[in-house]
Amino acid sequence: MFASADIEIIKTPPRAPRANAIAERWVGTVRRECTGRMLIFGEHHLRVVLTEYTRHYNAHRPHRSLQQHAPEPPCAADIQHARVTRRKIPGGLINEYSQVA
Repeated sequence: MFASADIEIIKTPPRAPRANAIAERWVGTVRRECTGRMLIFGEHHLRVVLTEYTRHYNAHRPHRSLQQHAPEPPCAADIQHARVTRRKIPGGLINEYSQVA
């Protein structure tokens, strides 16, 4: 399948965490901030939790390399007349706040 799409597969050496540093960083972050703090009840539950956490990570979580901004910043709104709502991410592990129009 990969050969038909002209994709070259590069194998990383076993037990070499620096060989794929971006993936290792992602796995470490997910373990520290998400799965290390909750009990996972199977593959389906793990997929649901990781999907929700990935959305949070890419849309709301601050990143050091982006000067503490999220990769997909939300639209700016007038905060004087806006209401704020709280949304619990993976079962209340993280609280996400947003403005309601």
